[in-house]
Amino acid sequence: MTFHGVFPYLVSPTDELGGVNMPVLSDLVEHLIANGVHGLAPLGSTGEFAYLSDEQRLDVVRTTIAANRGRVPVVAGVASTSIRHAVQQTEAMVEAGADGILAILEAYFPIKDDGVEAYFTAIAHAAKGRPVVLYTNPQFQRSDLSLPVIERLSRIDNIRYIKDASTNTGRLLSIIERTKGRLDVFAASAHIPACVLMIGGLGWMAGPACIVPRQSIALYEAAKAGDWARAMDLQRPLWRVNEIFAKYSIAACIKAALELQGFAVGNPIPPQEPLSDDARAEIAQVLRRVGAL
Repeated sequence: MTFHGVFPYLVSPTDELGGVNMPVLSDLVEHLIANGVHGLAPLGSTGEFAYLSDEQRLDVVRTTIAANRGRVPVVAGVASTSIRHAVQQTEAMVEAGADGILAILEAYFPIKDDGVEAYFTAIAHAAKGRPVVLYTNPQFQRSDLSLPVIERLSRIDNIRYIKDASTNTGRLLSIIERTKGRLDVFAASAHIPACVLMIGGLGWMAGPACIVPRQSIALYEAAKAGDWARAMDLQRPLWRVNEIFAKYSIAACIKAALELQGFAVGNPIPPQEPLSDDARAEIAQVLRRVGAL
């Protein structure tokens, strides 16, 4: 199985008791597939994985897989501070039927390169041949993947993709050049996707695609066709969506946007705070400008 195109990072809808709201998540999956997304990524940063128990994480992934019904690949997030726990999560996601693993390293204490490499290697082996996407986001992580570690990990057969959210598009070009086709790159919302696609990226794996799936698909298709003028015409207004997410908390912002679009996904998981009425009004204005409301 190969991955490409637009993979929204799904939110994790919750009910008043804090449980996963499975009907709402199922409706969101149906909506995104109907709008043409190429895959689904539950338990990315937008999915608030750090605030969910193992049971809740599995509920999110199982619900996504059941609602998807095999139509697009489902790449499930795995995140931990320890190798043992990460392996347990990976095995559970594989058993649940995930098509791939989005591998995330959490860290309380900084980890040296050898430890970082061992962590991702263990996840790759536990994935039992399923494709692994490395996820690096220095804004939230105390231990990042260095270029030498990324290059070594790219030689493991099923580590085939990376989503780098460092905001450094030049680093993505370094990754592409150093891994010589062994590791394909997905853009993050912190990058300008049109530019990442131009330098050889495969698509866009990010939270904003949850609320602008149709617009994201149009951008991807223009880039894939080599129509860079149209791609940039589509990119410019979409960048305002990223600006609004940079201003407010990511999960709170995307959940507020989805609520405005009619999906009762609930507030961000406490102690995160819901957005104010003024912030919601600002988000609504942005959504109207890009034709998403």
